[in-house]
Amino acid sequence: MTSTFEKRGAALELRAKGRKLEGYAATFRQPAIIAGRFVETISPGAFAGSLRAGKDILALVDHDPGRVLARTRSGTLRLSEDSRGLAFDLDVPDTAAGRDVLALAERGDIGGMSFGFTALDEQRDGDRRELRAVELHEISVVLGWPAYEGTVIQSRARERENALRARIARTLRILELTK
Repeated sequence: MTSTFEKRGAALELRAKGRKLEGYAATFRQPAIIAGRFVETISPGAFAGSLRAGKDILALVDHDPGRVLARTRSGTLRLSEDSRGLAFDLDVPDTAAGRDVLALAERGDIGGMSFGFTALDEQRDGDRRELRAVELHEISVVLGWPAYEGTVIQSRARERENALRARIARTLRILELTK
């Protein structure tokens, strides 16, 4: 076993509501082909040790520590495991990175979610690898192509904001038609 920092990602689903993103940064038992070399799955409970340890885990954009969205230490990132995978809920900051991510999520242009980790317990069998325990360092919103399918990210937008946006769009269309 190696103690190498690794990154993994997955595709997403989207819904809108407020300045929050929520979903799954990793899903259990979903095979992913990693760098065309091996198939990897994550076992239920793989993140439990990191979550119990109370370690400060970051939410980033594309694994870039210069684009922090949230963190567990401040309470702006909440992580948990359930039967599906590593669930997250984060408060999107009013920063350039936060506004960009929220706008892309609302349009459905986000590639997926990812996570950075060090494998603590893994089982290998030929070209298959099962992650049984990992030290979680960060989760990331991935703008391009993630490794794992099945992760979920949801942007939650308030109904009043959506109604206001619809009204503004109608007004702009009317103004365009009257020119």
